[in-house]
Amino acid sequence: MSTRSPHPGRWDPAKYLEFADLRLRPARDLLARVPLDAPGVVYDLGCGAGNVTRLLARRWPAARITGVDGSAAMLAMAAGAVPALAWVEADLRTWAPPEPADLIFSNAALHWLPEHTRLFPRLVGHLRGGGVLAVQMPRNHGAPSHTEMRAAAQAGAWRDRLGGLIAGRPVAPPESYYDLLAPHVAALEVWETEYLQVLEGAHPVVEWTKGSALRPLLEALEEPDRSAFLADYIARVDRAYPRRPDGRTLFPFRRLFLVATAPGRPARDAIMRTA
Repeated sequence: MSTRSPHPGRWDPAKYLEFADLRLRPARDLLARVPLDAPGVVYDLGCGAGNVTRLLARRWPAARITGVDGSAAMLAMAAGAVPALAWVEADLRTWAPPEPADLIFSNAALHWLPEHTRLFPRLVGHLRGGGVLAVQMPRNHGAPSHTEMRAAAQAGAWRDRLGGLIAGRPVAPPESYYDLLAPHVAALEVWETEYLQVLEGAHPVVEWTKGSALRPLLEALEEPDRSAFLADYIARVDRAYPRRPDGRTLFPFRRLFLVATAPGRPARDAIMRTA
């Protein structure tokens, strides 16, 4: 299991949200598997601009929901859209809730953090009896979108500046998370889904990665190296993901999901669904 990942750097909310619908679908799928009827205390880790946090509030309007993120820009956008919810800026590597949680939910954030063998048991430890940890992480780092990024990073004069920013495989195989968490929880679901994403426009896979994995690499370079590196990456990715006859581009994307239920009886305001 990986112990290092690239520093997220400065998030650009507008770039990240260009593919908001596609990025939101895994969160909806994860939310549908959370076995809680009425959680009282809910945290959304890596909440970003608050799109997923709003889904949580819609499902559980009576819950006390807090969005937690390390990006002030993302949190400002979230607070502007939904000022009624609580928004907290914090380092997710060391974050701890002020009270035990009924639900800790995290969509596409924890793959940025190192030492999952410590992180995930620690998060389970922040749950009250019967509480749930629900996590989705991209596990697409073996796909051309990422392998060609590594190849382009190693192919030019920028090699030394980008070497420390390239993640290998920050998310382990599903069975690793089962073995890690099963001894600590009362129930555990772990699964993967590969979404066949249909993208439009010029170089759409590159535009997708600009909102996530490619961002810290571009930030680390100045001109003319930034443009040269990007041109190399675009050429590689366009070959790997050619346009279809209808002009669209297919981008298969694998994601890992887990839903872990802490041992003990659920709190009175967090009744487990039995159906």
